[in-house]
Amino acid sequence: MIPDSNKYAYRVQWSEEDGQYVGTALEFPFLSWLDDTPSAALNGIQRMVSEAIQLLEEDGEEAPQPFSERTYSGRFTVRIPPATHRRLAMEAQEQHVSFNRLVSDKLSAA
Repeated sequence: MIPDSNKYAYRVQWSEEDGQYVGTALEFPFLSWLDDTPSAALNGIQRMVSEAIQLLEEDGEEAPQPFSERTYSGRFTVRIPPATHRRLAMEAQEQHVSFNRLVSDKLSAA
């Protein structure tokens, strides 16, 4: 199934170095589009992504799945130094919350 190019995670930001707005798509890190206005940069990168999807399809390749269509379990494993683990466990205890709740709150606030 060919992904809809409108479902990708687009970003537009000012590039001081280029003196223009740069449009990017997270799922296509090798593509970017420079233009004078944010809307023109967005339109440009969306056209590029559509063309990239077409080329991939013609070559029998799969386009990246949009982040908006990916599923996440909400679970991941992170290795941290034992001292950090201890400090966070103590902080969770002091706040009367679970370790997972403390770490989740800290990640959400970051």
